[in-house]
Amino acid sequence: MMVMRSLLFMVWMYGLMAIMGLVCLPLLAGPRVWVKGVVKLWIRLMHGGLRHIAGVRIQIEGLENLPTGGALIASKHQAMIDVFWPWLYCDDPALIFKKELGWLPVFGWYALKLKNVMVDRAGHATALRGMVRKARALAQEGRQIIIYPEGTRGQPGETLPFKPGVAALYTQMDVPCVPVALNSGLHWPARGLVLTPGVIRVRILPPIAPGLKRKEFMRLLQDQIDTASKELLLLDEG
Repeated sequence: MMVMRSLLFMVWMYGLMAIMGLVCLPLLAGPRVWVKGVVKLWIRLMHGGLRHIAGVRIQIEGLENLPTGGALIASKHQAMIDVFWPWLYCDDPALIFKKELGWLPVFGWYALKLKNVMVDRAGHATALRGMVRKARALAQEGRQIIIYPEGTRGQPGETLPFKPGVAALYTQMDVPCVPVALNSGLHWPARGLVLTPGVIRVRILPPIAPGLKRKEFMRLLQDQIDTASKELLLLDEG
């Protein structure tokens, strides 16, 4: 049963993306705010399908911890859906993506128009410096930079080492860093198509003030994100 419901939801999600993306294509020539409106509408419709077709709800905790100005937001990453909630709840997000995603039809066009930060992972130190430079400039414009420190989607309960990019951003941007924990992998697997009904919980934690030493920041960030993510797993089991 869940196989069919999951497949139906995927048709809904990608079908909406293709239809809305093509119908609204002329808006790419206009202001960025128009494109933000299209993306928000698509995400709300996608979330509606997720709930009514697949039986998966999304619950956001700690919205009071989200800043309205420039900030760094470091989130756990377990599922594709983790990249969507910032567009609904952050004031003006800019996500850090691998540059290959910018080549995708529809998704890539809109991601580029929204001025996200595209990173060439093969560029190593040069790419890291470019990422920091772009992110710092966007934060100075008042945007919230979203990064997934693990660099890949992990399994629920799995602890993956954080990549150095998040520390480089924190030390160079001089803005608060907001940790985000979640349990999305329980209901939307990192690999595979079959979803599991239940509640995807996203917990936005209090910000870490700028100014910490690199090692202290990395230890604190990983401890807070992993501890809260494990707590969310226990809530689901309960």
